[in-house]
Amino acid sequence: MLRYEVDRSVATITIDDPDRMNPLSNPVMAQLGEAVERAAADERVRVVVVTGAGDRAFSAGGDLAGGFVDRPLADHAARGALAELFRSMHRCPKPIVARVNGHALGGGFGLLAAADIAVAVRGAKLGTPEIGVGLWPMMITAVLLPLAPRRPLLEMMLTGRTIDADEAKDLGIVNRAVDRDRLDAAVDDIVDRLRAQSPAAIGLGKRAFYAVADMDADTALDHLHAGLTALAMTEDAAEGIAAFIGKREPRWRGR
Repeated sequence: MLRYEVDRSVATITIDDPDRMNPLSNPVMAQLGEAVERAAADERVRVVVVTGAGDRAFSAGGDLAGGFVDRPLADHAARGALAELFRSMHRCPKPIVARVNGHALGGGFGLLAAADIAVAVRGAKLGTPEIGVGLWPMMITAVLLPLAPRRPLLEMMLTGRTIDADEAKDLGIVNRAVDRDRLDAAVDDIVDRLRAQSPAAIGLGKRAFYAVADMDADTALDHLHAGLTALAMTEDAAEGIAAFIGKREPRWRGR
């Protein structure tokens, strides 16, 4: 139900169950986390793209047909795979791009929110419909709150209202909303820009970005001050400055 492919330094992770709109069962969530960890450790990989198979859905969210509430306590640990997936995505030193090729609902909506950059196709429905079946988007709240204004986000959670890609862009949940025939070109443009940057700077910078999110200003400044010194010690920083002075393209080494 999951494909992992590497081409031209890009790892593409595909949820591959298009007939069922790429649902997130507990095993699939665990496999997604393993795939992100694999990409993080894969020396061939510079950028990670997460998407769904087909053109109907990125992911319709939790696999409710898979006995979601049959064993609520026994499945507690397995259900935590979603939280571990979000942690793995934020810890991954490589940028993660969500190629949102269709509907992204519930956990699928959280998956795109946990990515570093998201491109969504127009016509896709995005949102948190869990309230309609007596549930609540618990763990995905953690990745949505830093992105969206509180009132419209809470309205979606309370009412189950879905939004389109353009509204998601206006709310800051996705970076770009594009027509379907422009989806791959938009993702490729972002991927190419990411591949052109220093892997060392991206890795350290991404870690710092998420680390300071909940710090007070003074603590954040101390953390970022130390981070800048750590970055200045990398070979990529020396190469980048030398290339700038020499008016040539940098040759990144990722360290």
